[in-house]
Amino acid sequence: MSALTKRQKSASSLVIGTHSGTFQADEAMGVWMLRQHPAYYQSKVVRSRDLEVLGPLDIVIDVAGEYDHAKLRYDHHQRGFEETLSECGFDIKLSATGLVYRHYGKDVICELYPALKSEPAKLETVYSKFYKSFVQALDAIDNGVEIAENPRYSDGTGLSARVGRLNKRWNDTSESPTEDERFEKASAICGEAFVESLSYIVECEMAAYDLVEKAVLARNTVDPSGQIIKFESGGMPWKQHLYDLEAVHNIEGQVKFVLYTDQGGMWRVQAVTVKGTAFTNRVGLLESWRGVRDAELEKVSGIPGCKFVHNSGFIGGNKEFEGALLMAQKSIAGA
Repeated sequence: MSALTKRQKSASSLVIGTHSGTFQADEAMGVWMLRQHPAYYQSKVVRSRDLEVLGPLDIVIDVAGEYDHAKLRYDHHQRGFEETLSECGFDIKLSATGLVYRHYGKDVICELYPALKSEPAKLETVYSKFYKSFVQALDAIDNGVEIAENPRYSDGTGLSARVGRLNKRWNDTSESPTEDERFEKASAICGEAFVESLSYIVECEMAAYDLVEKAVLARNTVDPSGQIIKFESGGMPWKQHLYDLEAVHNIEGQVKFVLYTDQGGMWRVQAVTVKGTAFTNRVGLLESWRGVRDAELEKVSGIPGCKFVHNSGFIGGNKEFEGALLMAQKSIAGA
């Protein structure tokens, strides 16, 4: 159950510090995250580059030239800083967002989804998935890490670009919002994106994770080889979950096909791709079936109810579960 509702809490008396001047998404997001944490809930923010101003503040991010968790100082600009979320297998250098996420991210996630406090394994999965799908890009962009060696275009729709456009413009008038007002708006936009992305992982992806694990554990009841799994419903994200769960249960690469129904009730038989590839199947549907449909496919395959097999052999369909299962079994046997 989502906890993304207004919480009845008193604002903290602690003060968060960050730098003044042009702001970026990393400190705007970092401030928003801290303000969800019980210790810093809706704390006041002081924006300055003056060390005498920052010194007495309770926690400081993205400024002051020091990363020291014991002192509650989280800057990443100083010479020699090379911190990454290596404990979760990532190698992008952290920004203020990543540093706050490293030390307070799990607490923030649990503030929004309290049930995860009692499910540490699931919390670890959510924490890692959310870093990979959301936080990592903010770290990379702030640290100047290109998404590819030779980018073919620039993306002005991302969160970092949206935050950047909120900064004071050269031709703004005196009636324009103040720098701090602009920063508060940027931080709020970051929070909206955080909540939206996290809710998808927890409420959609992780709900699917449980069903995929159930199917993986029951794979030998579908076929004795353990190479075919069956989902009771289709339309859910499953590929990355399957790779993750194969590693958890020490069966990497063993599952070759998944069976599920589409919206029309047809049973689909879909090949599992090799991890790290988009189109290389571990085992594809048989070559002689590819591009063939309906009665002709029934004749070629010898399996009643066949509807189609894609030209690439990555997916096919059958009217009945038994037919889809046979299509998978024959393809594995003929590989």
